[in-house]
Amino acid sequence: MSEAHDSKSGDRSTGLTRRGLLGSAAAVAAGVVTAGGETAAAAPAAQGQVPRLWREFTRHPYTHPQIPYVGRAGFRGGAVRFPHRPPVFDARAFGAMAGGTTDSAPAINRAIAAAGRAGGGTVSIPSGTFRIDDVIRVGHSNVVLRGAGSGRTTLYATRNLTELIGAYGSRYGGDKSSWSWAGGLVWLAPESRWNSLVAAIRARTWPFEGWTGNRRDEWRPLTGVAPARQGSWTVTVTDPAGLRPGALVLLRLADDAGHTLLEHMAGGGPGTEAYYWDDKTKLTSYVPYEWPVRVTRVHGHRVTLERPLPLDVREEWNPQLTTHVPELTGAGVEGLTLEAVESAQQPHLLDKGHNGVVLQCAYDCWVDDVTVRHVDNGFGLVAASACTLRRTRVAGRGSHHPYFCREGSHDNLIEDFVIEERTVPGRPDTQLHGINVEGLSSYNVWSRGDMRMGTFDSHRGMPFANVRTDITVNNNGRHGGDASAGPLFGARFTHWNIRVTNGRAGLMKIDALAPYSATVGVDEVTEFDQIDVPDFPGDLHTRLELYGAPGAVRPRNLHEAQRAL
Repeated sequence: MSEAHDSKSGDRSTGLTRRGLLGSAAAVAAGVVTAGGETAAAAPAAQGQVPRLWREFTRHPYTHPQIPYVGRAGFRGGAVRFPHRPPVFDARAFGAMAGGTTDSAPAINRAIAAAGRAGGGTVSIPSGTFRIDDVIRVGHSNVVLRGAGSGRTTLYATRNLTELIGAYGSRYGGDKSSWSWAGGLVWLAPESRWNSLVAAIRARTWPFEGWTGNRRDEWRPLTGVAPARQGSWTVTVTDPAGLRPGALVLLRLADDAGHTLLEHMAGGGPGTEAYYWDDKTKLTSYVPYEWPVRVTRVHGHRVTLERPLPLDVREEWNPQLTTHVPELTGAGVEGLTLEAVESAQQPHLLDKGHNGVVLQCAYDCWVDDVTVRHVDNGFGLVAASACTLRRTRVAGRGSHHPYFCREGSHDNLIEDFVIEERTVPGRPDTQLHGINVEGLSSYNVWSRGDMRMGTFDSHRGMPFANVRTDITVNNNGRHGGDASAGPLFGARFTHWNIRVTNGRAGLMKIDALAPYSATVGVDEVTEFDQIDVPDFPGDLHTRLELYGAPGAVRPRNLHEAQRAL
């Protein structure tokens, strides 16, 4: 942002000012931020150390070269509470029956449709086990599917997505199953978008999955955008007539022939200029970069956004604010367990789609107190932004992707998550990834995690500006990613207070791999057989602090500390 806006006006929607930011930062650095955003008493100097990186960040929070600003990640900028949605639609009144002998999916979907027709509401499912033989579809905004608690309400899914929808090949060719990284048995997506996806899959015309339709052509320009710097909260537009406060728009940045947009995402400089981009066809298919954001104010040609710009806006990238497919917003799933029928995990990339909960083309949505069990893939964010997954758990026989974040998903928050140890040994032809991010996804946060298996799966596709913080991990998984998907990391990846219980490396300590990254308070680790080398030559401009001392770093949780600012 400009110095005037940075130092005086701050973020008008949150009351963030430079003076308040610095004061809060000092309090956070001196103490420990709790989950409620309060600051505990200062720790003795011998017990905690404030990294130089944190002090730097508080001076330049929106433009720090190694640490991204993620203080507004998640539903409604990181809201602590989720809304209650009246009226209540009891699924039993639509024919749902506990006991596991009757297919309750049609009744639950009828209740969801009724809530959608009413303009929103809560579909209530009481305690018990409810068999579902179809996908549960949340396709209307402001509709919440709520059980009585993850330990009390169970949806028992008897069929997989291959059986329900059909085989789903890869748009990149080969014999892979896209159910290995897409779709859920509880699927939150706008109704029209879900229908178009299913129609394309059944027609075997493998679709793009994001905000601009199956062929990335369902959009129109609203206005051009003048050049601006990463971290700015306001932009100047050519024509504000199509913009209004509260509207969700896409910031669209197209790359040029020299791939300077991709270079910028990786931090720029000689290393990115020397990198050969042209044969990374999977990576280049993710461009243009599409970033959904709400407009908060229109004043003449000046437009204020609810989050700071994730990247520079440059004329050569033809920057535009555009329309998109209708979004799903204000919807959620709460208080239930989704249990798939227990079946053997399939060979790598041939999953049949015993998948958990997926949010797609969703903005300001949430999942809270939900467990998935015996799934191929657990919780998914697919072209989803500003969503929160809280108190989620992956359990049972073992998963391919316990969590996946892909196809340009941005500004999401996954907190208080657990990946349990698998109950069945994995077959040698299967893979365990862990918490996945790929496909130019950016500014996402994984916080307060308990990973009893898996890894930090940066799955190529050059994700950038993501944060993993305050996580305990038994690092026994492996990362994936096609060579055609390009680099493992873009710029501004941060690992902060990471406790590696088995001492294995594998994308934990990233200062030798990720350009313009920060590794702070990570346990000492040793390489194993999956040894990675940096994608970019030369100086990576990375930072390493408090290596081997995760218990010493203050603040302990980078996201909570940023939110407290």
